[in-house]
Amino acid sequence: MIDPKDLPAPCFERADPTNDALFYLQPRKVVHIDGPAIASLTGFLSNHLKPGGVYLDLMSSWRSHLPSDLNPARVVGLGMNAEEMEDNPQLDEWLVHNLNATLRLPFDDQTFDAAICTVSVQYMTRPIDIFRDVNRILKPGAPCIVSFSNRCFAQKAIALWLAMTDAQHIELVKSYFIDNWDKVQTWDHLAQNTDPLFIVWANRST
Repeated sequence: MIDPKDLPAPCFERADPTNDALFYLQPRKVVHIDGPAIASLTGFLSNHLKPGGVYLDLMSSWRSHLPSDLNPARVVGLGMNAEEMEDNPQLDEWLVHNLNATLRLPFDDQTFDAAICTVSVQYMTRPIDIFRDVNRILKPGAPCIVSFSNRCFAQKAIALWLAMTDAQHIELVKSYFIDNWDKVQTWDHLAQNTDPLFIVWANRST
């Protein structure tokens, strides 16, 4: 089992160490997984999100892939590009926030019924601290659902991620859930002629 606390600092360095705000200054209105993978993700969220809740889309972009019948009370996006999030039809509100620069999330304790992080976990340079703070802003029993594939902006992904296989990525993300989480679970969608999709999730302990 990977213990991220034991990993040396270079594991979390990136090929492009410049300010993330500069990299994400220009909007990139593209999806990072294909249609079948998106459909699988939306189906998974439909089965694991409580309808009518307050949800956080962490490291948000111009699409959230939430189920159309979720009927949320509120969806909050937290990401790096204002234009992308403004164009996201599923966000009720959004904030520009660089997690790698400011680890603490700008929300009160126990605000959200769920948090999702879609195809972005590979860019976290301080994941343990970020996951701890996600735990803080979730209500007891609420899930944090992290999905990823085999695509990324290589220059901004951490070095360790680039050196790992898909199976190792799963173990790495599992290792980020280390404090005040119930059993960490995994799920994947693997099919021919479509992007792979991997999901790691856990609920905040009650």
